[in-house]
Amino acid sequence: MAETRGQIVVIDDDEGNRRGIEMALRKDGYNVVAFPSGPQAIEYLKGSGTDLLVTDLRMPGMDGLEVLKLAKSMDPGLAVLVITGFGSVESAVDAMKQGADDYLQKPVNLVELRKRVAAAVEKRRLSQEVRQLRERLEEKFSFGTIIGGSQAMQQVLHQLALVAPTRSSVLIVGESGTGKELIANALHQNSPRKEFRFLPINCAAIPGELLESELFGHERGAFTGAVQRKQGKFELADRGTLFLDEIGEMPMQLQAKLLRVLEDRSFMRVGGTETITVDVRILTATNSDIEARVSAGTFRSDLYYRLKVVTIVVPPLRDRREDIPLLAHRFFEMFKRENNRPFLQLSPEVIEALTQARWEGNVRELRNLLESLVVLADGNTRVITLEHLPENYRAPQALPAAPSAAPAGAARRMEEIEKDAILRTLQETGGTGPAPPRSSASVSGRCSANFGNTDRRRERPRGRETTGRRRTSETGPIPATLFLGRGADFLHKTPIWHARIFPAPRRAAAGGAAVCLPDLKSPGTSI
Repeated sequence: MAETRGQIVVIDDDEGNRRGIEMALRKDGYNVVAFPSGPQAIEYLKGSGTDLLVTDLRMPGMDGLEVLKLAKSMDPGLAVLVITGFGSVESAVDAMKQGADDYLQKPVNLVELRKRVAAAVEKRRLSQEVRQLRERLEEKFSFGTIIGGSQAMQQVLHQLALVAPTRSSVLIVGESGTGKELIANALHQNSPRKEFRFLPINCAAIPGELLESELFGHERGAFTGAVQRKQGKFELADRGTLFLDEIGEMPMQLQAKLLRVLEDRSFMRVGGTETITVDVRILTATNSDIEARVSAGTFRSDLYYRLKVVTIVVPPLRDRREDIPLLAHRFFEMFKRENNRPFLQLSPEVIEALTQARWEGNVRELRNLLESLVVLADGNTRVITLEHLPENYRAPQALPAAPSAAPAGAARRMEEIEKDAILRTLQETGGTGPAPPRSSASVSGRCSANFGNTDRRRERPRGRETTGRRRTSETGPIPATLFLGRGADFLHKTPIWHARIFPAPRRAAAGGAAVCLPDLKSPGTSI
């Protein structure tokens, strides 16, 4: 059955007029239901999903105005077109006050009727689409869609519920990919400003010379290429919300102008002389340390404190691992629907691997990974297993440990630093293994004697090679040769020792990596 352009109900006690209107609208592709009286039509309108009601004003019993009132009470968005044979201005005005969208006079011009009906039905469809989009936005950006059972995310949600109804400025802080724009959108959609615009702008993505025009607009001829007046984001977001992402990248000259908008809610376009007043809520976000920028003098302190009336810190994904299974299932189900893969499942091993991953890209990285798993799964795949994961997600991933600081206490002597550095390097390159105590002491002693003492009586000749005395079993090789050389710092006239480790020539059965240690210029040098 062909899809109709819309459903229309026609009410007219004159059978000739009723049939003529019905036939004309059916030819245009509408589904038309006609009634001779108001009560019958009102009963049909209950839950029928009608797009347009066409009714005569003067009818016996229930007249057109009463039908109009009852129909609007059942469906305020219903489009209504009234037809009157008495063409008085008073009747038309009264019908329009009651909510009629348009009216026609009898005798009805069918060409004009078709135009009016098409416009009314299109208006009805557009209003329905707008309402549905708003409902989807409210659902998408409601606080209930922000997934987080962890204590950190529950605290964020609590802050959002308190701040959303206000007009206070909010600074959202978090790493890239944590969902700062989602938080900003949720604040807007749950505020009294949700009926107006939410405009995001990335301050880091637009060159500084263009950012001022984007924010505040410009007048014609303000600069080369300004061929006409342009409204800026502040004007367009009037009574709504403006989201400034990466606020830390805003140039200094624009920061003063932004501060004035925050304080006075007024500005002038680039090249303009007229002061424009706006009512805009400012939300900002950053993934950098704004306080460090303030200390460095690259961000105005007065603007910083004006923006951070309320600060919301979004935790990175690695700090709320209990939320990872919830997020993974939500994204997985979403991409299954989008790609028509309803039978795919995630194995428990995959969920465990995802929970242990590092997620340096945070929620955005998790989302992209799950989308790729769904898209790349072939038609025979029913369960996503570890084999489907990229290699770097299969094994538990530990964050790189920070280098341990030297224990507090007295300063270490140069020979101790040199000895530890040589032994550590030999171990890291595979040049040493389990060895008898005598061998280890021999190597240690040799390192200490030759590197830790600059006395020429104990100094080895320049460029001479020495091999640690440690030997393994008959099948084991002497793993490495230690080359000692001595240079000079001609500026400070101090000796500089160099150490290089090479595979033992002609005697090593297994080669090792060549490693060059840093120059050791003076006592206290750390390696």
